[in-house]
Amino acid sequence: MVNSIEQRKSQHIQITLNEKVTGESISTGLGSFVFIHNALPEIDFDEISMKTTFLGLECQTPFLISSMTGGTALAETINRNLAIAAEESGWALALGSTRALLDSDGHSSSFLMRKYAPSVPIIANLGAVQFNYGYGVEECKKIIDLTEADMLVLHLNSIQEVIQENGDTNFKGILKMIEQLCRTLGVPVGVKEVGWGIDGQTAKKLINAGVAFIDVAGAGGTSWSQVEKFRAEDPVKRAAAEAFSEWGIPTAESIRLVREESVDLPLIASGGMQTGLDGAKTIALGADLVGFGRSILKEATQSAEDVLEVMKIREMELRMSMFGIGARTIQELKNTPRLKEL
Repeated sequence: MVNSIEQRKSQHIQITLNEKVTGESISTGLGSFVFIHNALPEIDFDEISMKTTFLGLECQTPFLISSMTGGTALAETINRNLAIAAEESGWALALGSTRALLDSDGHSSSFLMRKYAPSVPIIANLGAVQFNYGYGVEECKKIIDLTEADMLVLHLNSIQEVIQENGDTNFKGILKMIEQLCRTLGVPVGVKEVGWGIDGQTAKKLINAGVAFIDVAGAGGTSWSQVEKFRAEDPVKRAAAEAFSEWGIPTAESIRLVREESVDLPLIASGGMQTGLDGAKTIALGADLVGFGRSILKEATQSAEDVLEVMKIREMELRMSMFGIGARTIQELKNTPRLKEL
């Protein structure tokens, strides 16, 4: 199992960096929204504040490094660079799936990022389906203890597991297990997709189960059926994966659907985020944090300085978006009437 987990994680990184893992026609849906320019913003650009809070934690920006990787030597380099950059910039940091932290003896340090990011929110991550494969509350508590994370997010990746070799596809009874974990873990528990979005009906079930937040992780970015297609040795699965390259709920639509179920639930928008302008649109649509993943992965393989350079650009794009509509704070951006659907 050790070798298979490490090999899979390494392959995921290389495929995501080097292959086309997005659909041809599906998009985030953000292109259908535009801000109405305010030629007279009546604010000082230098006084624009990106500060916000998430589940009571102070954040210097509304930006999050989305869950990506862990469990390999390269993943340790990537996560260290991301953590160092997150600490300097004030971005929240989400870890890759921590299953490898408990199942593998190798590269456990790739998940232990608190020493590099002592002050920013850290979100640990585990596949929800693992509750049907030997994991439970105690394992989740151990993950939180080891990573010193502020919260845990459970990812839902049903389509990926079907295509993945020896994937875990028994999703029966997961909702009840999520509800139990929410009651007993001791830190906030959220749920995220991995690139196919969350609809309103599912969001309602999760809210009723007690989840503290949702990350929509909508379609329009990395498709994990496409990633697994490049790994698949089974010709049937490889061919079937291709039919799902356009599958999923676009990020913008997923935000809307979840917000229809709750106006107060802390909400993360991820899935295909490329610019700070994308981020500004999702915040105006109802998101509280914005997750960036593959768009900063290449820089994370190089250095923390390269990651910081990209972060500065994303932050400048957000501030310019806010200046362009006259929003001095993130709260004003959330409440702007200047986002219009084409």
